[in-house]
Amino acid sequence: MKDKRPTWTSKYSFIITTIGSAVGLGNIWRFPYVMGQNGGAIFLAVYILIISTICFIPLINELYIGKLTKKECIGAYESINKNFKYLGALNPITGLLIASFYFIVGGWIINYIIKSFINYKIQNYEEYFTEFIKNPIYPCILTILFLFICIFFTARGLKKGIETANKSFMPLLAVILIFLVIVSLNLPNAHLGLEYMFKPDFTKLNSHMVLNALGQAFFTLSIGMGALLTYGSYIKEDKTLVKSVYTIILSDTIFAILAGIMIFPAVFSFNMEPNSGAGLVFVTLPKIFSQIQYGNIVSGAFFILLFCAAITSGISILEGPCASLIEKFNISRTKACFILFLFISIIAIPATLSFGILENIQFFHKSIFDFLDFLTSNIMLPVNTLFLCLISGWYLKIRGDILIKNKIGAFLFNIGLKYIVPISLILLIIIGLH
Repeated sequence: MKDKRPTWTSKYSFIITTIGSAVGLGNIWRFPYVMGQNGGAIFLAVYILIISTICFIPLINELYIGKLTKKECIGAYESINKNFKYLGALNPITGLLIASFYFIVGGWIINYIIKSFINYKIQNYEEYFTEFIKNPIYPCILTILFLFICIFFTARGLKKGIETANKSFMPLLAVILIFLVIVSLNLPNAHLGLEYMFKPDFTKLNSHMVLNALGQAFFTLSIGMGALLTYGSYIKEDKTLVKSVYTIILSDTIFAILAGIMIFPAVFSFNMEPNSGAGLVFVTLPKIFSQIQYGNIVSGAFFILLFCAAITSGISILEGPCASLIEKFNISRTKACFILFLFISIIAIPATLSFGILENIQFFHKSIFDFLDFLTSNIMLPVNTLFLCLISGWYLKIRGDILIKNKIGAFLFNIGLKYIVPISLILLIIIGLH
């Protein structure tokens, strides 16, 4: 039986859940190492500029289309033009593919939480991480466990599941993050990390770095996978969007900056490399934790922080495909979640094994895991956002004065929606394909 379309219980519930969607591994895991690889403070300055201006437009646009149509992705596009439903279907498909590799990292986090609290001694962190992800059984079990946790909250519905999870995990995430920031700032030579974050080197400013900042901003805000459109469709008519969107962007940026303040002083305190890439969280930081007092407690707190961030984003990734299954096939939420669980497992298990026994299976010279990451982050997310901006700006002719009362702001929104954002996205896609 088809579920009645739910709505948010309050404005706070909508904002905290949408912040939870944005604040995930993109902030705590991805942002620090991308910043480390792109010059530190100058990257942060460009990132803040982009996320507060250019990214505002597709973010509010996606939420507005959901609010306007009161439908999930496929239905929303179809209500605009029946021929657009296939474009709408790309959003939940993107969400499913993202879940298939994102939840693998969630499984890794569970492993590190366990190791932290049993005070497991590791001699060589690089070697341990490599051996762990190559194991053919344990990482698969943890991936399925993380998927099950996210599915559990999604299956309970908007109020009892999604809102409850975000109201629980987001405050816990904030408390742990502040605690770890204090710990990091009290390490020797912590000021070197702060200088790296806040003292820009303008010689490192280049077009490639700007595009990386743009890509990170789109990735962290969950734009283009249908989660925000679906969340927007649950908004009651009396909810205003502009203030909510700036609250979401501000909160997301604060969490990203705090993650940097937590990580970079620790990295510089122990003479580690800030540009160590994706291994920063699973190799470099555990190595640092092992050298400080009560390191296992700090390590446990850090990976619980990561877990909370991954859960809130993981739930939002699932909600888009879940809502599409419920509303397009007239099935219950429980049945939709069961289908998602099976489908994601079928893709996620081979992706998990792509670090070990399936490492020789390559797509365009990439492992299954890396290919899913590349396909969704570099192509599908920007393509989906591009389509929606073009449809909104050129087909629906949505005007800024509907959303923004300030005339200058409304004018800039119109220019951004029709020209600046699409051009930026096309550049992202071109660069992403190389």
